[in-house]
Amino acid sequence: MADIKSLDDLKTAVGGSVADVAVVAVAPREPMRDAQGRAYATGKRKNAIARVWIKPGSGKVVVNGKTMNDYFARPVLQMILRQPFTIAGREGQFDVMATVVGGGLSGQAGAVKHGISKALQLYEPGLRGALKAAGFLTRDSRVVERKKYGKRKARRSFQFSKR
Repeated sequence: MADIKSLDDLKTAVGGSVADVAVVAVAPREPMRDAQGRAYATGKRKNAIARVWIKPGSGKVVVNGKTMNDYFARPVLQMILRQPFTIAGREGQFDVMATVVGGGLSGQAGAVKHGISKALQLYEPGLRGALKAAGFLTRDSRVVERKKYGKRKARRSFQFSKR
């Protein structure tokens, strides 16, 4: 290819507009793994925060030192944790180690799911499209509204008594 030193040289080499140059200039994503071959990501949902590490393995999921079945006893929560692997077509190929703090079990399951999705995408960048289309890479920003003074709850007023 030609000797490219500036944006104008790149434009002439591509033969297009600045938008075309931006597409060409973006390098493909590279996998991000640590020295042990793991990918790390932080997942959040409601008030729960999950730190998640994934590595190739037999599909074992450990949350706060317990197996997934012990920590998340309800089948619905276990299904939530398996969703990213199902969408990516990688069931039973990765071991997951997660630590979760804050919130309740439902929020914690959502946080671990978010963390697994982000870690999968970092481990294998080709899976980003499928995970993003399923909405697993987006942090669900809904949180509990704070209680206001003069109200019984966030918006509920005290019962009105005419007499």
